[in-house]
Amino acid sequence: MRQFLFGIISLFLFSCIPIRIAPVIKTDKLVIAKRFKRDLPRKYGFVFEDPKDANEFYKFINAKYNLGFVDVASNVPFLIDNKRYFLSFYERERVTKTINVIPIAIDAGLESKGNSPILEDAYTSRFGQWYLVLIVTDNELTDCLNPNYTNQARIIAHLRSLKEEYLTTHNYMETVLKRND
Repeated sequence: MRQFLFGIISLFLFSCIPIRIAPVIKTDKLVIAKRFKRDLPRKYGFVFEDPKDANEFYKFINAKYNLGFVDVASNVPFLIDNKRYFLSFYERERVTKTINVIPIAIDAGLESKGNSPILEDAYTSRFGQWYLVLIVTDNELTDCLNPNYTNQARIIAHLRSLKEEYLTTHNYMETVLKRND
């Protein structure tokens, strides 16, 4: 009984209770964007984790397609097999939020002795991860990442190469030079 009680107490003291968990996307994932984040459109999205600073993808797309900082985040035209498609992207954060039991227990012990709590800021922890959600449409505003779309595999291959170029490029002038070649 004593070991069981010790086990329960140690489990209680060294535990964190997750409230919300951010997804782990190792490479990329095709999901319905609205299910990934509620404020996104109800279309399929190509999602991957963004390890770079905020607005870096915006700067990359602006440099790659020579947009002059006009309409960079939505309906950026690109060609695959001489057919025009439009890229829109969204940068969104998903968080992992946990309740930390140890600070709550320590403060409860302090309050029972008449002292004021000292660890109120540590009751919860929050760790955010940023993601890029890419959505592709054509001239008729058809969802081109839908599994039923005829050219979906080529579009996904293009988006993967775009992602790799973004992640490996450190100076966006490189994209300008590649574009002029």
